[in-house]
Amino acid sequence: MPAIPQAQQEQSVQGQAATTSAQTSAQATPATSTAAGTPAVTVTPLSAAQQTALTSAQSDFTAGRYAQARAGFEALVAQNYSNPAPHFGLALTLLAQKDDKGAAFEFTQFQVLSPASYEGPYNLGVLASRAGRFDDALKFYQDAAALARTANNAQAQALALEAVAGEQTRRADFASLSTTLTDLAALQPGNGDVQFRLAQARTLAGQGVAALPGLYALLQREPGRVDAASLLADIYVAQGLPERALRELGAAVGRVANGTARSALLLQQAGILATTGDLRAAIFAARDARTADTRNVAAYVREGQLRLQNKDRAGALSAYQAAVQLAPKDAAARTSLAALRLDLGQTAQATQDAALALTLSPDTATRARAQFVQGVGLYRQGQYARARTLLASSAAATPSAETSLWLGLSSYALKDYKGAVSALQASVQASPSAEARRNLASALLADARYTEAEAVARGLVTDSPKDAEAWYLLGLSQRSQRRDGEARQSLRTAANLGNVRAREALK
Repeated sequence: MPAIPQAQQEQSVQGQAATTSAQTSAQATPATSTAAGTPAVTVTPLSAAQQTALTSAQSDFTAGRYAQARAGFEALVAQNYSNPAPHFGLALTLLAQKDDKGAAFEFTQFQVLSPASYEGPYNLGVLASRAGRFDDALKFYQDAAALARTANNAQAQALALEAVAGEQTRRADFASLSTTLTDLAALQPGNGDVQFRLAQARTLAGQGVAALPGLYALLQREPGRVDAASLLADIYVAQGLPERALRELGAAVGRVANGTARSALLLQQAGILATTGDLRAAIFAARDARTADTRNVAAYVREGQLRLQNKDRAGALSAYQAAVQLAPKDAAARTSLAALRLDLGQTAQATQDAALALTLSPDTATRARAQFVQGVGLYRQGQYARARTLLASSAAATPSAETSLWLGLSSYALKDYKGAVSALQASVQASPSAEARRNLASALLADARYTEAEAVARGLVTDSPKDAEAWYLLGLSQRSQRRDGEARQSLRTAANLGNVRAREALK
């Protein structure tokens, strides 16, 4: 969600406030009322000499001579404490010197002496935000906006409303943000960015339909806005109208000449088409997206994903290779290529690609996936210790049945049967596949936990009576418990189903 950066807020308010302080000092100010129960403060005008001193201090501030400026403003405060201008100048100087505590004190004094000025609460909001007191910051900014509105100062009100919007965005309060941006849009009816942010906030607040009129109006004025067309499609998808979303995106593609923008819209089309089950059309859209912008790595990756879903492994491989060639330092693309190569049996290349991806500062999910691919690749190459280390890290970051299965196999290969049992139990718990259960039974047998192994094997043959390996494991678990008659029967069943090891065990 767009929001005014904090640094920009501070810079803006300093420039605005400095002008105000000069104006305030040039005229006598009547007594002002403060909060209920607080005595009114009489503001004393600056004398001619004090005005000259104020101008000099302001010049020092503008020139960046902050030590001289501070000395000048502090001298004026000592001479005329009840005039707001020296307090304001001193506050700005202390703010520039990163003395936030001193600045907050002086802005508070300014607010007491000039309660109708928005600059006091606005700057206090900046300081509260800096200190992480976001609730206080929001309240100060709201007070500043109200004061600016009362003074009919549209520019100041817009500045304060931007700050309010920033704090509401921080807390993801999109309903309140919608109200704030409605006020800002009324002040700036020709500002397309504000109009878009309002539509975006309404959508995030669950009021996407209410955002449609504003989006269509924005697109009438600025037909080339990709963000508005994209949001429009998102809203229709959320309403269960993917075909309508696709038509809106198609119309936008026709209006946009910029290749990068067209590519983004086509890529969004591909995503929607994929959710409708039309993989062929989705692949064509992704292909058109990369054609529109040959530097769009995401388009190549998306095409690879879609071709893989469509069981076109050769096409997926070509797309991933193009993505990596285009962006050799893209960890996610490199990891996708590695995973596909692993599935294709290109173990050495897959392992190498995954290892390289791990050097490219991947995010947590990509790191875990790359560790999995490298771990499986190393397991297949007989490097079980390294494989186990990588798979353990992957499982810790992103647990999955498949990762736990390979972790269990690596531990088993290292004769760490307890570790194998633990990992395989996690795999079965996540997804009780026959493969994971058979390996768990084997690990339990190796760890001399015969009763548990029998229970797992019996469950397998009950679910799949023609599972020869499961009958073999059942026979071994029974023989280990010296139940030879039952064991021979189970092993004979396994042998009859074609299990070679069971035939050897019966000799």
